[in-house]
Amino acid sequence: MAEASEWPALPLAPWEQTRATLHMWTQIVGKVRLALSAYQNHWWQVPLYVSARGLATSAIPFRGGNFDIEFDFIDHQLFVRTSEGRTKTMALAPKSVAAVHAELMAVLRALGIDVQIWTMPVEIPNPIAFEKDETHASYDPAQASRFWRVLSLADSVLKEFRGRFIGKCSPVHFFWGSFDLAVTRFSGRRAPPIQGADSITREAYSHEVSSVGWWPGDAMIRAPAFYTYASPQPPGFSEASVRPAATRFNKDLSQFLLMYDDARQSPSPRQAILDYCQSTYEAAANLGRWDRAALERAPT
Repeated sequence: MAEASEWPALPLAPWEQTRATLHMWTQIVGKVRLALSAYQNHWWQVPLYVSARGLATSAIPFRGGNFDIEFDFIDHQLFVRTSEGRTKTMALAPKSVAAVHAELMAVLRALGIDVQIWTMPVEIPNPIAFEKDETHASYDPAQASRFWRVLSLADSVLKEFRGRFIGKCSPVHFFWGSFDLAVTRFSGRRAPPIQGADSITREAYSHEVSSVGWWPGDAMIRAPAFYTYASPQPPGFSEASVRPAATRFNKDLSQFLLMYDDARQSPSPRQAILDYCQSTYEAAANLGRWDRAALERAPT
């Protein structure tokens, strides 16, 4: 596991335009997966996954075979590969969202993959339809690689944390809507319905959850951070004692935050993140009266 010196800095400002563009590119790819994948509980057919070279869809079924799409942040290519052995690539370079959308649709058609997607981005303010978006057109290869490196390190630690749980738990997956990496544990009990919620939110939070993840920063939080929330949030959650000491509860987001820089600059980032994941989960599980003995793997 990486030591402190191996966790790179990732300030938001130097790559904010690349981040915004890459967010839209991942939404295009994610919507292709969504359009062709069978529904799974809590929308788990939607996310991307950290791969050895970037972010990938995993296998998508199509006409008796499969294909996948992968962002390669080492050689800066987008790969589309089929189970018939055919591969096509697109260069990851400064291009508008409209250009990438048109190019990817042409690549898919050339491979015999016909797919229709809803081209309006989600979970962002002032969305622009993919085919009309000439605004987002930035791509800094070094910054994209750095983002993927941090994502890979966070993915490894979150997977280690996930392995401690034997109850229902999501994969560690990357949601292209919110542009974050997350893993969610479930108590096994139904949650009270969220009044006024849309169908996606109702399904996502139909059961009690404790979720932890990482995201690279946004307009509200101007730096990368680990986050934890509980839904429904049990009384006393925001005042719970958690680790490490740098962790803070953000009232606007109703989440515990551990800033990435605080974690990476600690003597052992891995241990700091695991302590954060474990202690914030315990706050949710203990205050929510989860049956922890039945849900957690005994230490070996």
